[in-house]
Amino acid sequence: MEAQYIDHKDTGFFSKLVTDYLADNSQLQAFYNYRPNEDGLAKAIEERAKYPINREVLVKTLKRQYENLEITPSVQENIELLKENNTFTVCTAHQPNLMSGYLYFFYKIIHAIKLAHFLKEQHPYKNFVPVFYVGSEDNDLDELSVFKFGDEKYRWTTDQKGAVGRMSTHDLFPLLELLKSKIGLSTKNAEHLQQVITAAYEGEKTITDATRFLINAFLGKYGIVVLDADDHDLKACFIPVLKAELTQPKSMDLVTETSLNLNRHYKAQAYSRPINLFYLKDDIRERIEQKDEKWVVVNTDIHWNTQKELENEVEQFPERFSPNVILRGLYQESILPNVAFIGGGSEVAYWMQLKSLFAHYHVFFPAIILRQSALWMNKKECELQEKLNLSNAELFLPDASLKKHFLLRNSKNDLDLSNEREQIKDIIEKIKVKAKNIDQTLQDSAAATFTKINYQLSILEKKMLKAEKRNQAIQMQQIDDLKKHSFPNHTLQERHDTFLPFYLDYGMAYFETLFQTTTAFGDEFLILKTQ
Repeated sequence: MEAQYIDHKDTGFFSKLVTDYLADNSQLQAFYNYRPNEDGLAKAIEERAKYPINREVLVKTLKRQYENLEITPSVQENIELLKENNTFTVCTAHQPNLMSGYLYFFYKIIHAIKLAHFLKEQHPYKNFVPVFYVGSEDNDLDELSVFKFGDEKYRWTTDQKGAVGRMSTHDLFPLLELLKSKIGLSTKNAEHLQQVITAAYEGEKTITDATRFLINAFLGKYGIVVLDADDHDLKACFIPVLKAELTQPKSMDLVTETSLNLNRHYKAQAYSRPINLFYLKDDIRERIEQKDEKWVVVNTDIHWNTQKELENEVEQFPERFSPNVILRGLYQESILPNVAFIGGGSEVAYWMQLKSLFAHYHVFFPAIILRQSALWMNKKECELQEKLNLSNAELFLPDASLKKHFLLRNSKNDLDLSNEREQIKDIIEKIKVKAKNIDQTLQDSAAATFTKINYQLSILEKKMLKAEKRNQAIQMQQIDDLKKHSFPNHTLQERHDTFLPFYLDYGMAYFETLFQTTTAFGDEFLILKTQ
């Protein structure tokens, strides 16, 4: 494989907020504390030491969650290291999608591993543990139950409700058998993939347990620690914030004010509610609202008539209170000694809304790192790119723009009418002067004439391009083939495909290649080319 990198701005797939953040635009500097670079992380590490967390509870919880799993020495060592005050975490998070969902699921985790390794090299007397925080309390089954393999979409049909991470894998058998029949057993990679899938999902496991198994099987050797924060003891560490959010909520006002400031130049991602907590019990995950003098769980008959009743339940059953997107990061940073959070573009954007919330609750606000993005090109695609003489930046152009660009550059005919437009514009300007000298109102007529001519020229130019496309039909089909495989459904590969076909082709070398080529701070888009 050959690794090449391009600027995120050149891809056209990232928001202005993200590209401005990477470029250190002054308009965003008020919304975060640490730059996503070596100096920024050095400052974050220094400051993080001033915000202690309950390491005993964290380690005890992790050991309990891993007790039925055969783990690597690296994972074991990292869990033990979390007892030490000079150990910090690099965290990323995602919901427990079936079969990991999209490619960026693993890109996030590998990036966390890479940054943890990098920080250890920079700060040898400190320890850095990569952590995957499972969003197990998410109840969006429509999203989490779907994955793709090849050209087919697979969907888990179940009657279970509530938090997806708590759901049982017992009714996944028919879907797993269908998937394994498609994977086959023709290669060692296929055999191993089937073995991992079977061990992860078959039987009476939770989706969270299956996800932990999957990550441990493929990336455990790198020391990645999987944390399920849907836990009584961990939530108990968050009780003061839970009570405050329920009885004296401040998050909505704080986040709304920050969002208004952010919206002056960008678009805020997350929406804050008066109470940013769900009630989580059995198959229920519903919003909590305050109505008059009592609190209710919407769409249920669960309620608390007094503040004392509500606080008693929080103290006895903190695991029943689930943070939404506004409070999830606050909870994460309250239970982990974290220095950096790695997320996608939308995650970077909504973290920009949260700084004042963290300050209010005296919780450490970590460095925010844009996760590594990648495009993996097979040998055929690389050959097509070279044959068409397309730059990496041109690959990311929309289909129509790329074809037009290609035709203008490669046609034997002159398809660009911009010079003629300028000449006609100059002539019309001279006519306008003459017309104005005769009658002031004729100036507008001359301008309208140019508009009509310009419109007709655009139509003619489109016809010329269409005709040239027919002349270069083979090249146009090659562009379609290249874009179809590299940008399926006109989006980034990482947002459409799963790791399954890549693992069948490359096996464990797939993950190793990503680890070796991922940059510590994800500041460039990675393109991997098969030689």
